[in-house]
Amino acid sequence: MSQTVRAMRWQDLPEVHRIEAASFPQDAWSQGTFWAELAARPRRDYVVLEDERVLGYGGLDLGGETADVMTIAVDPVLRGQALGTVLLERLVDRAAAAGATQVMLEARADNEAAIRLYDRHGFAEVHRRRGYYPPGGLRPSGTPRQDYRRVDALIMRKEVVARG
Repeated sequence: MSQTVRAMRWQDLPEVHRIEAASFPQDAWSQGTFWAELAARPRRDYVVLEDERVLGYGGLDLGGETADVMTIAVDPVLRGQALGTVLLERLVDRAAAAGATQVMLEARADNEAAIRLYDRHGFAEVHRRRGYYPPGGLRPSGTPRQDYRRVDALIMRKEVVARG
């Protein structure tokens, strides 16, 4: 079956939460948080990438000229297959279609794979929040980090051409 990106539905939340917990073990959103995000439509815009099951998801806050990527994740067992690229491109496209002229996002400074993805797609660091995230997180291999220092947050931006 071919992969499709579609609007997230409440029925997707058990699979979305499974991916969330595996991707962000230190600070995973609860299913209740996802419920609240879905209830905040149309300002919030969430999608899933699926074939027979949910492979990943992403979400935006559409706040006028600036859209913010709220979250993006791919099932850890499926990483390295450009699924994050599919999701990020779709989010940027949806932001531009909603009238945004820039897309912002935040990433843990130790999330090297995510930062490489964002760099490849034209996002540039505009600010760094020192010691923003708690220690821990995952290595690119998916194994937990045993680091006890707080981690910086990178604030990144990409300019887009509004179409909305």
